[in-house]
Amino acid sequence: METDHKLIIYQLLPRLFGNIQTRNKTSGSIEENGVGKLNDITDKALQEIKNMGFTHVWYTGVIEHATMTDYRAFGISNDDPDIVKGRAGSPYAIRDYYDIAPDLAVDVKNRIGEYDDLIKRTHNNGLKVLMDLVPNHVARTYASDVKPAGVRDFGQNDDKTKAFDPKNDFYYIPGQAFVVPAGYNPGGDEFNSPLKDGRFDENPAKATGNDVFSATPSINDWFETMKLNYGVDYMNNRKGHFDPIPPLWNKIYDILCYWSKKGIDGFRCDMVEMVPIDFWAWVIPKLKATYPGVVFIGEAYDETKYYDYIFKGQFDYLYDKVGLYDVIKQLTRNEYNATTWGINNVWNHHCKDIDQHMLRFMENHDEQRIASNDFAGNPWLAVPGMIVTATLNTGPVMIYFGQEVGEPATGNQGFSGENGRTSIFDYCGVPEHQKWLNNGAFDGERLADDQKKLRGFYQTFLNAVHNNEALKSGSFYELMLANEHQSGFDQLLYMYLRYTDSQQILVIVNFNRDYRKIWIKLPDDLLAKLNLTGKKEFTDLLSSAKFNTDDIGQGVEIELQGSSGMLLGII
Repeated sequence: METDHKLIIYQLLPRLFGNIQTRNKTSGSIEENGVGKLNDITDKALQEIKNMGFTHVWYTGVIEHATMTDYRAFGISNDDPDIVKGRAGSPYAIRDYYDIAPDLAVDVKNRIGEYDDLIKRTHNNGLKVLMDLVPNHVARTYASDVKPAGVRDFGQNDDKTKAFDPKNDFYYIPGQAFVVPAGYNPGGDEFNSPLKDGRFDENPAKATGNDVFSATPSINDWFETMKLNYGVDYMNNRKGHFDPIPPLWNKIYDILCYWSKKGIDGFRCDMVEMVPIDFWAWVIPKLKATYPGVVFIGEAYDETKYYDYIFKGQFDYLYDKVGLYDVIKQLTRNEYNATTWGINNVWNHHCKDIDQHMLRFMENHDEQRIASNDFAGNPWLAVPGMIVTATLNTGPVMIYFGQEVGEPATGNQGFSGENGRTSIFDYCGVPEHQKWLNNGAFDGERLADDQKKLRGFYQTFLNAVHNNEALKSGSFYELMLANEHQSGFDQLLYMYLRYTDSQQILVIVNFNRDYRKIWIKLPDDLLAKLNLTGKKEFTDLLSSAKFNTDDIGQGVEIELQGSSGMLLGII
C-alpha cells in the first residue's frame, strides 16, 4: 500500500480541458463545438497544476471509445449511433483498449505517440499519471485494430451458443438478436446518419454492462455496452468458475501491463464491485510484482464490501462517496437535520480501520458541480467541506477541473441534459474553466476577481495539505466530545487535531452560514501526549490569522466566519 505521501489528484477530461470553442450548441458536432487535444495540456498547464499543490493528474477518457464522429479517413470504422450515447460518446464505452481516442489527437495517426508524449511531459513537470481501467464492460462495437502481436480480441474464441461459459469473454442470449431501446434519438434531431435507423446487428445478443441479461435492455440501462465475463455465472446463483483462470483475466492483465510499461503510475478502476474480488486479488499483486509503484483506486459504493476489496482485493484506495461525500453535501446544502456528527459516523463506523484507504472528493465527473443550483449554487459554500474532505485522514483527495474556479455546468449540452454536471458524452466547452484556460495561456486573466480569490484559496489550501506533515501523514484526534459542552459549540462546527511528534494542526470548520465564536479545549491526555503546556500561539495556514492563549490547558478562543474553516498550526 502507498502510504509515504498523500495523493492530491486533479481529474481532467482532455476532450474538455483544452477546448477553447464557446459555441456550446446542444448536441453539437466536433466541428461546431470543438474539442480539447492531448497536446493542449502543455508544460505551462502542467506547471500551473503542479503549483496548485497536486501530485497526480487523472486523465479521464483517453482510451478509444465509441463515438458518432466519422474517422473512416484514418482507417477507423464508424460506430452505429444507435448504440452511442452523445455525439462524442461515453468514455466508458471502450472500443479498443490498446488505442487512444482519435478526438484527442492533432495527428490522428500518431494518437498513441501524442499520449506517450503527454505521459512524459506530465512526469517532467513533477506529476504522476492516473488513467481509467473500465473492467466490467466494453462498447458493443469493441474491436482492437492496434493490439500487439499475439493478443486475441475479446470474444474472438467465444462459443456463442452458450449463455455462459467460463472460457467465453462475454455473456450471450442465444437465439435472440439485440434490440435497440425504443425512444432513443441518437445525436438529437439535427444529426443524420445512414446508420441511425433504430437497429444494430448483434445476434446472438450479448448481456448489457449493468448486469442486464436480456436482448432488450431499456433506455435507462447501459445499453451501449456489453458485460465482460470473469467466470461468474450470474444466472446460477452467481457461482464463480475461477479454476482454471478464465481467459479474460489474462487479457485484462496484458492491458494493464501495456499501459504500465508506458509509465502509467496508477489506475482508477471503474465500478469494481461488478467484477469479482477474486480477480482483483489475482491481478493487482501480479501487476505490482513487475510495477510495484502502481496505485489502484476503486470506484466502489457498497460499504459492506470495502474491507474485502482493500484487504483481499488489494486495492490501495476506494471511493468514499456513500460516506463522507454524502454527509458533506448535506451539510454544504444546509439540509434539515444535517449535523457534523455525521462526519464522526463516517470515520468511526462507516470507514472504521480503513479510513486511510478512502479517496475523498466533492466533485468528479459523475457528481453535480458545487456551484450548480443542483448542489450549493455558490462555490464558496464548499470551503468547510473541502477542508474536511482533504484533511480528515491521509488518504487521497481529488479535485475536478473547473471546481477551483466555480464552474456551475449550466445549460443543456446534449445527451447529458441540464443536470448540474459537465457532460462526458457531448462536445462542449466548460465556460468558467475556459476563462482560466484563456485561449491556451493558462494564466486566468479572464477570471472575475471572485474566481481568482477562489482559485487562490484552493492553491493555498492544497499546498498547505501537501507541505505539512501533520496533514499529509499525521495522526487524527477528534475534539467534538471534548468540546460539546463548551461555550459556542454547536452541531454545525467540526474540529479535530492532526499531529505528528513535531507538528500539530488544529482543524476547525464552520458549516453555519453565519459567524461563530467558540472556546476550544484539547483534552488533558492529548496535551500530555504531545507535551503541550503554557502559552501558545495558533496561526491559520490559510489566512495567517493568529489566536493566542496564556494557558493551552485552559483552551483558546476561536472566531470563524460563516461557511469557513481554519488550519491552525500550534507554536
